[in-house]
Amino acid sequence: MTSFRIQGGVRLEGRLEAAGSKNAALLMTSAAILTDEPIRLRRVPRLCDVQTQTEILRHLGVLARRESDVALLLQTEDERRSQAPYRLMRKMRAGFCVLGALLARRKKAIVPLPGGCCIGPRPVDLHLHGLEALGASFRLARGSVVGEAKRLRGAEIDLAGPFGPTVTGTANVLLAATLAEGVTIIRNAACEPEVVDLGRLLNGMGAEIEGLGTPEIRIEGRERLHGAEYEVMPDRIEAATLLLAGVITQGRVRVLRTEPKHLTCVLSTLADIGAEVHCGADWIEASASRRLTGAEIVAEPFPGMPTDVQAQWTAIFAQADGRSRVCDKVFPQRFAHLPELARLGAHVRQVGDSAEITGVERFRGASVTACDLRASAALVLAGLAAEGRTVVHDVEHLDRGYERLDKKLRRLGAEILRVDQVEAIGSMTTAVP
Repeated sequence: MTSFRIQGGVRLEGRLEAAGSKNAALLMTSAAILTDEPIRLRRVPRLCDVQTQTEILRHLGVLARRESDVALLLQTEDERRSQAPYRLMRKMRAGFCVLGALLARRKKAIVPLPGGCCIGPRPVDLHLHGLEALGASFRLARGSVVGEAKRLRGAEIDLAGPFGPTVTGTANVLLAATLAEGVTIIRNAACEPEVVDLGRLLNGMGAEIEGLGTPEIRIEGRERLHGAEYEVMPDRIEAATLLLAGVITQGRVRVLRTEPKHLTCVLSTLADIGAEVHCGADWIEASASRRLTGAEIVAEPFPGMPTDVQAQWTAIFAQADGRSRVCDKVFPQRFAHLPELARLGAHVRQVGDSAEITGVERFRGASVTACDLRASAALVLAGLAAEGRTVVHDVEHLDRGYERLDKKLRRLGAEILRVDQVEAIGSMTTAVP
């Protein structure tokens, strides 16, 4: 186990390139099951989740090999394998997207129910509903979904759910529909850029998909798909996290090779609370020269505020003037970071699906524990702004979704080190009088 040891109070300044999108890359890798020709993905980040996904694919007979630090080669070698391993599937949710691809290409699938961060219930009912509409049948056996599909046929499918459109559910149906007979129409489809990026890759493989980025997607099935080469979109969540890191330290950070239109809601909120925001065609810069003001935000499906930035915003508002409220309509229980922020002096409490926040003058360094991926990022941001030393334990959560975040923050001037957990605990013990 490892930790981050942070000496807070340092103003961050500089520029960095955004990595490729973790969430998009995870969806795209499942497309390799749909063809026996090679797929080359460029700008694939080196992350624990990506490594887990490639191990799942290898277990399913897909060659997965790094050709460079950012390029990944995928090619099916054995189509007889259709059972995904529980030990890997329990680690994250995106691996469940192999289900639709397996049913479309191999006609059967045994896929354990997905795991991932403990951020509230995330049922797969809509995934199964959509795939059943295409002609698949399912049963649950020993914690795994067992599916069969002699022949998938196009259908009209509504993926409306209680918490809005499902990103991974849309991806699962999209993957399956590319090889279904006839036309499939997905209504209430997720509009997230990561789903659009998956659809563009599939079109590059010979699929015929229209309406990407809208609530209605039309797919005309094909007999077969071919290989392709594709560059993964920039990671909008990493870009937002880096920008907020600059702002919370009253610094100035520019993120290069990113897409401003993917972060419209984040950028407009930054401007509203007193930060300065500037954008170019493929870069964003945010800075703050004074204390920010509180606000009310709601995490909701794209183009709204991303739920994956909700925890980071909570850290920002906890050191802003006045009162704030952060509501999460996507994952209403995603507030495990609140007690840990309180250890740093934040005045926060959960009320229903919201966090109510009263800004404090400044965080005070303490020992905190990361409980999930994005909560980890929030604790790091708070530690950067805190007075004194903060140690964030269990940063393995963070490594699932951020590529070398500690190194990137050091390039911006942060005093942050990755240390052994035992060493970290000792350093905090000696630091406390």
